[in-house]
Amino acid sequence: MPWPPAEPRRHWPRGPHSCSNDDVTPDPDRRVPDPAEDPDAHGKPIGRRLFLGTLGLGALGVATAPWLQRGAESALGALSGQDPTGLSGLLPNGGGFRYYSVAASVPHKGPADYRLTVDGLVDHPRAYTLADLRALPRTRLTRDVQCVTGWRVPGTPFEGVRLSTLLDAAGVRPTAKAIRFTCFDGTYTESLTLDQARRPDVLVALRMQGKDIGHDHGGPVRLYVAPMYFYKSAKWLSGITVSDHVQPGYWERLGYDVDAWVGRSNGRTDDPTS
Repeated sequence: MPWPPAEPRRHWPRGPHSCSNDDVTPDPDRRVPDPAEDPDAHGKPIGRRLFLGTLGLGALGVATAPWLQRGAESALGALSGQDPTGLSGLLPNGGGFRYYSVAASVPHKGPADYRLTVDGLVDHPRAYTLADLRALPRTRLTRDVQCVTGWRVPGTPFEGVRLSTLLDAAGVRPTAKAIRFTCFDGTYTESLTLDQARRPDVLVALRMQGKDIGHDHGGPVRLYVAPMYFYKSAKWLSGITVSDHVQPGYWERLGYDVDAWVGRSNGRTDDPTS
């Protein structure tokens, strides 16, 4: 679990931000309540020295030398199972990303038990199996992935079904205005307006970097919102609910922008990704 701001702020200064249910970089200069210090939380607090060290390594991103990454992962490995702050998830793996979740644990889903429900203000609600989704026409996009913490992974290919395809099949009602996304980690949520959701660069993603999306990267199915900061691309996607208003997601409730366009939100000026 990351260190959220004490009070939500609409815009953040450039610098460390939270990213998604993929990665998180807390702000070391702002002392706020840490869920690791909650006597009911599992594990132990992470010391400031280790925290600052991992923050520095996280800033190196995918440029980190392999030997340094291996050494740091070894040092942090013992903490990963008891670290509710998520700090041990800062280092990227060989593909430029590393496991991180805002939930204490996430179940594994596969072809036998995965379901994606589409419901709410629709005429034809449906639950899709993994086989159902794989049988639909796919779109492949290759874009930079930009985290609101500042790191960027260039030229990352995603492949999946356009979200608009599922919405059209469901028959969205005229009163609909927005989409709420839920995840089978039981904690993370996200949202888009209906217009945003219908963009051709918003996918229900099945493949990433040329492979089926594995559990650590949010598989078997995740959301991919190419033109927005990566916290909008929710992992472990399980629900798409059409509604008549926008419901701020997990990070938006902690102060991050709902309309998270890369370079035009959260006080950042990054180059666009789409």
